[in-house]
Amino acid sequence: MSHNRRNFLKTFGLSAGAGLISSVPINNLSQHFEDKNESLDDQDAMNERVSLSLLQTTDIHCQLHSHDELFWENGQKVFRKAGGYANIATYLNQYKKKNPDTFIVDTGDMFQGSELSVKTEGKAIVPILNEIGYDAYIPGNWEVIYYKKNMQNLMGMLNAPKICTNMYHDLGGGKKGEFIFSPYHIWYVKGIKIGFLSYTDHLVPIRQSPNYSSGIIYTKPEDNIAYYTDVLKNQEKCNFIIVLAHMGLSQQIHLANQQVCEGVDYIFGGDTHERVRVPIQCKYSKVVEPGAFGSFVGKLNLTFEKGKLVKEDYELIEISEKKYKADKKMAQLIDQLEKPYKDDINKVIGHSTIPLNRYFVIENTIDTLVLNAINWQVPEVDVVLSNGFRFCPPRSTPDQTGNIPITSGYIYDMLPVDSTVRTAKVLGIQILQWLEKELNNVFAKDASERFGGWLVKFEGMKVVFNAFGEKGKRVQSVTIGGQPLQNDKTYSLCACERDGDPVDMLCRIKGVTDMKNTPFTLHQVMKNYLKAHPVVTPTPKHNAIALDAPETLLTQVTGVDYQFI
Repeated sequence: MSHNRRNFLKTFGLSAGAGLISSVPINNLSQHFEDKNESLDDQDAMNERVSLSLLQTTDIHCQLHSHDELFWENGQKVFRKAGGYANIATYLNQYKKKNPDTFIVDTGDMFQGSELSVKTEGKAIVPILNEIGYDAYIPGNWEVIYYKKNMQNLMGMLNAPKICTNMYHDLGGGKKGEFIFSPYHIWYVKGIKIGFLSYTDHLVPIRQSPNYSSGIIYTKPEDNIAYYTDVLKNQEKCNFIIVLAHMGLSQQIHLANQQVCEGVDYIFGGDTHERVRVPIQCKYSKVVEPGAFGSFVGKLNLTFEKGKLVKEDYELIEISEKKYKADKKMAQLIDQLEKPYKDDINKVIGHSTIPLNRYFVIENTIDTLVLNAINWQVPEVDVVLSNGFRFCPPRSTPDQTGNIPITSGYIYDMLPVDSTVRTAKVLGIQILQWLEKELNNVFAKDASERFGGWLVKFEGMKVVFNAFGEKGKRVQSVTIGGQPLQNDKTYSLCACERDGDPVDMLCRIKGVTDMKNTPFTLHQVMKNYLKAHPVVTPTPKHNAIALDAPETLLTQVTGVDYQFI
């Protein structure tokens, strides 16, 4: 290849070796050289064996440090230390030395979930992500927590490309504008093109407080995935196509079983914190999801010969604190960023006698603690509600007292949004209808209808149900205050506000009346409760009883060969 031709190719981002190219079509340029029997610098690599690696993290939720992680082994809870950005950095650095042809991606929920993130509105997390050296990012459902403009600023401060194929500017009146982020991205290395699309859950405006996503229009993947897969496959000539998703494992499996997903090789998923150790083979694509809180990295190895895939291997890597010691440079950066807030983050405000976690679908100890605190602070209501959140890593390690410390920082981990506690009144029939809807959100037979977190949690009410029963007929009995629910009776409720909800909605229950704000926020309630009860034992009270599922249910995914461990 002549010197002049080499400079010309470099100008257009097609120089020798591994590199990233933009979404500008190059078909005509490539065809020009093929017609003249010319070749690019790395054309010889197309005739050789090329081994590439793709590494994925997701749903870290600003958990900077190694933490207690829950594993389900031989039918029992097992805790061991995992995660931490400094430990992740060690693994990633070691692996990239092993194979420099490695692409690292994070699939969302990067800026919500810790006291440091809240105090700095996510800004303190940016240097950490840039230091890791990711090659691409996608927005998760919680990236909007500081509203649209801040989301754009935070994502914009990240050095690597941002991708999302279904988030648009809202021009007003529901009119869809341009993409907020690039709709696709291509990794070009040694003559191989890996194409990426990205989808965030289109139900974010329902799942999150509505005002968070004001100014954004989300569309379903089905609206354009076939079109952009065709662009990547037939226009951009990609050898392999991956969808980076933050929609939840059930929805990702549902998508991979639809014909619109034909041509997509893998879906790298996120949102539901599931741990897929063996790729789930669906009708058109394979689906994986690598847990949460930085405890795992998903690793896909691809081997190509003459541009054709000949081998693939997937593994879920546990970021063990013992195996992957903290990277010193990253640890120093984290310490520097945390320093102004460290005393408050580590301030102990109470203790638990039992491990705290949020992994069980139906009831768990963290939400029991939250419900107990609200019920203590606002005792005059009939029923206390708490959303079915998934975020917050476990805690199981005792301190010098022999009990497990609950710090100010851990309150933020449990409840990053310090919402005002509200009360309202509602009829029994509304509660019943709401319960059926919430149960369907979690256990719907149609995977596309499942969204959000775990089952909503409640205190003062007992519900017996069939998790996998008929839609609209799952609830078998409801008692409030020990008495059967009466459809025409008015009950008082307590839950937290959601920014942008209608004045007659509480915890997604529509048509409530007599809505009132209490003087308390969630964080105030938790601190007041732990001051009055410095040692707690938040044992789940079996307020929710599934007749057809174990109380230790760890996933809402059914119908595929998958087990959470």
